[in-house]
Amino acid sequence: MKFELTILGSSSALPTSQRNLTAHVLNVYERFFLIDCGEGTQIQLRRNRIRFGKINHIFISHLHGDHIYGLFGLLSSFNLLDRTNDLHIYAHKPLKNGIDYIRKNFEGHLNYNIRFHPINPEEKELIYEDKRLEVYSFPLRHKIATSGFLFVEKPREPNIKKSYVQKYNISVKNIQHIKSGGDYKSPDGWLIPHAEITEPPYRQRSYAFCSDTGYYEAIVPVINNVDLLYHEATFQEEHREEAEKTLHSTARQAASIARQARAKKLIIGHFSARYKEIDNLLSEARAIFEDTIPAEDGLVYDIKPYRTERPDDY
Repeated sequence: MKFELTILGSSSALPTSQRNLTAHVLNVYERFFLIDCGEGTQIQLRRNRIRFGKINHIFISHLHGDHIYGLFGLLSSFNLLDRTNDLHIYAHKPLKNGIDYIRKNFEGHLNYNIRFHPINPEEKELIYEDKRLEVYSFPLRHKIATSGFLFVEKPREPNIKKSYVQKYNISVKNIQHIKSGGDYKSPDGWLIPHAEITEPPYRQRSYAFCSDTGYYEAIVPVINNVDLLYHEATFQEEHREEAEKTLHSTARQAASIARQARAKKLIIGHFSARYKEIDNLLSEARAIFEDTIPAEDGLVYDIKPYRTERPDDY
């Protein structure tokens, strides 16, 4: 039941001795999703003991070098490791030309297929779906076409209380009927309401990735009530003018978005290399949104499952 984020890189534009360039891995039920792939991502995957072969889906937010230059080396390493599984890449269409160029002029034959999925940077759209998860892309505000990503766990069925299963020896067929919303009729004729025999389902968990972007309130409805929000915080408030010029955000602005979206937790990152310490950025964010933590390379954050309260009309 994992829904776990690993930060592989937390710097912006330039890597430092302490911080690598942007890359995240989200583990959902042992499905591993790589989000952005800055230079050094392969080393960070190894340091964090994430197996290359587990990664079948890569999401690229935009085509600036600090978010994609690690991708081409990773594709080559997949080939050297005799990968045969299809690799799915979700990105803006021009990236396909770059991948095709690398394959033609440097790699030649690949042992695996690359399935490229172009995404529309102008609107929110569903770009991936399986039985456990949906992934949406949505527009951000940056110097070039840039998309954020929202990962949403699909609704889960309610759980039947074990005591009732044991007491009535409920069959698999009846279990599925109850999970689908039905009541249970016992062998002696008692009707047990669905609400009595079940526990409310675990709440859908969610993660939103917002990097790179200037302050952009249009994303608030998209990420509303998200469990974990990663929002870039490249600059301190004293450099707000530069943030506006480069279409990045300050820590205070990131916190404002988190507060408006009623996020449960905020991770700020994509820090400018000019800041040797990020205490001031963290303080600025926490003054607006207290439940803020800084991105650190190797940080692992697990979104724990928790139950919803049963609605009044359940």
